[in-house]
Amino acid sequence: MRKSVAVLVILSMTLAGCGGWRDSRMNPGNWFGKSRAEARTQTQTPAQTNPLIPEETSIFRRSRKEEVYLGTPVDQIVAMTVERTSAGAIIKATGQTVRQGAFDVRIVSETDGEPVDGVLTLEMKAVQPVNMPQGPERVRRATAGYFVTNQDLAGIQTIRVLAARNAHSTRR
Repeated sequence: MRKSVAVLVILSMTLAGCGGWRDSRMNPGNWFGKSRAEARTQTQTPAQTNPLIPEETSIFRRSRKEEVYLGTPVDQIVAMTVERTSAGAIIKATGQTVRQGAFDVRIVSETDGEPVDGVLTLEMKAVQPVNMPQGPERVRRATAGYFVTNQDLAGIQTIRVLAARNAHSTRR
């Protein structure tokens, strides 16, 4: 009886000592903080294509033309979270469009997912019809996700999601 009480006391003290784990940097849940809203700044990105490299074609295979995405930036970002997974992280953003009826919502990267100076910049876009009524806020909300691998996360210090009027960012 004395041994079991002693073991129980020691285990209780050990468990109580682990209370700081929640706030430590070793906890994967703390790797990215809460997102905050900020004003959007206009940046110019250089073209990522090289005109000297020919398009891959073959006489045996018809070259498929890449489908053009007709999405435009959503009006503003309402919320953004970074959820850790075993293979990386999922960046989930909720945006608000100007009019209801937006579809094919995507988070896209102009730099093919490569961070520039430790900042991964993404933009939330949706195909938005122009002949729909504005509608209430709850009808104009749209959510999309973007997956980033652990290898890509190693070089990322800040994740930034842009909209037409604002941007949300989170840091490690």
